[in-house]
Amino acid sequence: MVEFLQNTLDRIDERCEYCYTTRLEACAQRAGQEGYEAFSTTLLYSRYQNHDRIIEICEELARRYHLSFFYEDWRQLWQEGIRLSKAAGMYRQQYCGCIFSEKERYSEQIRRN
Repeated sequence: MVEFLQNTLDRIDERCEYCYTTRLEACAQRAGQEGYEAFSTTLLYSRYQNHDRIIEICEELARRYHLSFFYEDWRQLWQEGIRLSKAAGMYRQQYCGCIFSEKERYSEQIRRN
């Protein structure tokens, strides 16, 4: 969390770029260390993420770490995923997880009420 804040506080509008890059790089590194040939990400499921930028980052990381990037556009399953997770009683987080998006979420909720 401290590293994230140190790298985004002065550039809050660029926080997603930093988050995508660091999280996806950790994924690619781990895939390589574990002997996997490919990696992917559940970020490709979300309608709210920058799909094209995620693909670009993953393709670059695949080259850097000598891996394949498994791409599939899962967004068409968004509503079905919501339906299934609600039916199963699963927790559904309504923001990406960073404190900035959480603030935006609650600010929007307050404005509506």
